[in-house]
Amino acid sequence: MPSQGISGNNLPHGGIILVNQLIRENVTRVFSVPGESFLNVLDGLHDSSIQNIVCRNESGACFMAEAFGKITGQPGVAFVTRGPGASNASGGIHTAKQDSTPMVLFIGQVKSIHREKEAFQEIDYTKFFGNQCKWVHELRSADEIPEVVAKAFAIANEGRPGPVAISLPEDILDQRSDVEIQNSFQPRNSRPDRDHVKQLITYLEVSNQPLIVAGGSVWSQRCNDLLEDLSAKTGIPVATTFRRQDRINNRHPNYAGDLTVGANPKLVEIVEETDLLLLLGTRFGDIPSQGYSIPSRHNGQRKIIHVYPSSEEFGKNLPTDLGICSKPEELLAELSNLQIELKAELSGWTKKCRSSYREWITVRDVPGKVKFPEIIAWLSTNLSEETIVTNGAGNYAAFLHRFYQPKKFGTQIGSTSGSMGYGLPAAISAKLEFPDRTVVCLAGDGCLQMTINEMSTISQYGIKLIVLVANNGLFGTIRMHQERHFPYRVSGTDLFNPDYRLLAKAYGWHGELVTETKQFPDAFERSLKADKPSLIELKLDPEAISPSETISSLRS
Repeated sequence: MPSQGISGNNLPHGGIILVNQLIRENVTRVFSVPGESFLNVLDGLHDSSIQNIVCRNESGACFMAEAFGKITGQPGVAFVTRGPGASNASGGIHTAKQDSTPMVLFIGQVKSIHREKEAFQEIDYTKFFGNQCKWVHELRSADEIPEVVAKAFAIANEGRPGPVAISLPEDILDQRSDVEIQNSFQPRNSRPDRDHVKQLITYLEVSNQPLIVAGGSVWSQRCNDLLEDLSAKTGIPVATTFRRQDRINNRHPNYAGDLTVGANPKLVEIVEETDLLLLLGTRFGDIPSQGYSIPSRHNGQRKIIHVYPSSEEFGKNLPTDLGICSKPEELLAELSNLQIELKAELSGWTKKCRSSYREWITVRDVPGKVKFPEIIAWLSTNLSEETIVTNGAGNYAAFLHRFYQPKKFGTQIGSTSGSMGYGLPAAISAKLEFPDRTVVCLAGDGCLQMTINEMSTISQYGIKLIVLVANNGLFGTIRMHQERHFPYRVSGTDLFNPDYRLLAKAYGWHGELVTETKQFPDAFERSLKADKPSLIELKLDPEAISPSETISSLRS
């Protein structure tokens, strides 16, 4: 437990009380960038059992905490200072919001008596984070710290998970109190209504072309196992949503692919052809619905069943015939104990779904000496099923999503909000949580440079991971859209890159440069065997702008 502080007063100060409550919430690691606004918390952490990972920028700290929430299902915790620190952290809050990830962000604040005077680095966090967080609260006294922290953790994980922000005025952290540490609140969980389950089975049994679309953040490996068993038992094909491909083994014979950015056109057609769409754990938002265009609303014969832990999502993005307020795992567990007898023979339908996916992931040639699809396919074949792969945002990720097949839950960590710079902090968080597993961060050159300073964090804590840099010298996604709308008029999308091998060496890493595809397997094996972090630069041809297009084809 933390010390009681330096003062002669034997009562603990607010920072120690907060840390003690975090321990009660089973927090073992936090991510931070230090600030004088929460020195009491740093003092409380000094002798505690909680590991404090000190990051180089608040965006990196917040991304790491968000990734922790994805990986564990428990709220990730970050501490940042007031004003600029909170502003830097806002990208992580946005990611936690859109990705439905439980997270608690603690923010330093000016003294209470200085509030609402635009004091140095003052921000009204209720206004600043109000529409992104599930709850924003500013401490009023040290006595309320245990209750507020316990409530924050419960809210972050309840229903649709998401971020919570707690503001920490300096004077409140200075206060001393004999308040007792509080037991954790138990979030209210929704179990599926039995009548709704029966109605779902009735719909399934009369369907001819059903499709399950799995996604969302409330998931587990048991959920994977139950879903795979249900699909095997019924023959119903399964698709996944954007950056949630690890919700089923992609080598399952009934897996149909992912509804991602630039999705397989045949999978989009399959969604339109369904007569029953079971949305399992996903909000089915902008990306999987292809800009809210599928499924088309004119098909009155299609039944749409939405399973989600919060009823607030029912009917928000598309009409729902049946909404089941439940965690996916709880519904699948119910279904596993019940008899489901489909009247239709689904083998032809399921085979069609699977064959369209197999055709889609077939490696195709692209310009350049380094064939990115071949490298991703090699990784998919050779990495163990326990390997965790992280990524941020950019066209490079489209190659990963198309040609890499996750096999187990928790092995794909990406931002569905499209946050550039996410992959490296996420990889740090993953490797810290699972030190014995291989962790690979795939990052574009533009994406990596947004949080490249966290290489220093990796070196400081001796985190042995592998970074693959897809270097094409472009902000690739923006260039693709630019060439589509304004061909030949290149503006603001070229990118300078450092010598990544020298940069890796400067940080004490192992570095590799791949200029031909055949060099990659040996470079990767050397990186695996290195006793330090590794970076492999892939020199890609900018002409290969996406898995399906080239710059020349966009211009023609």
